[in-house]
Amino acid sequence: MVQAMTRVATVFGGSGFIGRYIVMRLAKEGWVVRVPVRDPEAAHFLQPLGNVGQIVRMGVAIQDEAAVKWAVEGADAVFNCTGILFEPSKHQTFEELHHRGPERIAKAAADAGVKRLVHISAIGADSKSESLYAQSKGRGEKAVLKAFPDATILRPSLVIGPEDGFFNRFAVMARLSPALPLIGGGKTKFQPVYVGDVADAAMKAVHDPATKGQTYELGGPRTYTFKQLMEMLLKEIRRKRLLLPVPFSVAEIQGRVLQLLPSPPLTKDQVTLLKKDNVVSKKRAKTFEDLGIKPQAIEVIIPAYLERYRPGGRFQDAARYKA
Repeated sequence: MVQAMTRVATVFGGSGFIGRYIVMRLAKEGWVVRVPVRDPEAAHFLQPLGNVGQIVRMGVAIQDEAAVKWAVEGADAVFNCTGILFEPSKHQTFEELHHRGPERIAKAAADAGVKRLVHISAIGADSKSESLYAQSKGRGEKAVLKAFPDATILRPSLVIGPEDGFFNRFAVMARLSPALPLIGGGKTKFQPVYVGDVADAAMKAVHDPATKGQTYELGGPRTYTFKQLMEMLLKEIRRKRLLLPVPFSVAEIQGRVLQLLPSPPLTKDQVTLLKKDNVVSKKRAKTFEDLGIKPQAIEVIIPAYLERYRPGGRFQDAARYKA
C-alpha cells in the first residue's frame, strides 16, 4: 500500500493573530507546518495545535533573504501573514514588512517551485494612498504578483476574534476610562470579519485552482460605523461610558505625540486610515461569496471573549452592577 506524501506548508507570521488560525487549520488537515518567526520561543504556544513534530518553529527574519529561501524550500504552499499597525523600530517598518518582505517571500517561493502562495493584505491597500500603511500594502501586492503571478491575495476588513487588537483594546480602555474616543466623530465605516472565516478563505485559496492570481476582499455580513462598534462593545461588556467625538485635526496632533511610545495606542498614520471607510468595494470585487464561504456575524462571535470585561467578570451576575 502506497502512503500519501505529507504536504508541507510554510506560514510566515504564523504566530500572529491571523496566522495562528491558518496554522491550526493546516495541522488539522495533516500538513507539516513550518512557522518562520523572529523569536521561536515566543511561538511555543503553537505546538499543541498539532501532533508531535507536526508544527516546526524556525528562527527566520523576513529581512534575511537566505533564511527566507531556507524556510520555503520543499514547501507545497506558502502563506504570508506578516503585518504591523505601527513601525516599532527602524528594522521593522511598513516598507520592509509589507513590501520588501512579501516580495522576498514571493521570489523565493517562485524559485523553489512552490505550488501555491497566499498573501494576506488589507482592504484599502493602495500604492497611491495618503496612508503609509496602505501604500506599503499596495506595493506589497504588486511585488508579490510580479514575482508569483498565481498568488492569491486576500484583503480582509477589520479582523475580530479572541486575540484581536480592536475590541480587546477598547474593552480594556472602557474599564479604566470614563470615555471612549470617536475619532472623526465615529463615522468611519467598517465591515468586521471573523478571523476564522479569513483562515477558511486562505485554505480555500490553497485547494481551489480557480483562486490563482485572484484578489478577494473579505468583509463580514454587515457594515458598521466606528460609533456603532463602540456602542456594541459597551452593550456587550455592560458598561456605560461617554462616547467623545474627536475631530481628525485633534486626533492627528494626539497621534504625533502618542506614536513616540513603544506601543502607541494611536499614530498619525492610523488617523489618516480612519478618514476612509474600510469596506468591501462595490465595483467588481471578488468576495467570500466567490469562495463559497458564508461569513459569520460578529454579534455571534464577540460575547465569547468580551464577557470577561464585564463588571465582576464573566461569572458574576452583571445585572447587580451599575458601571
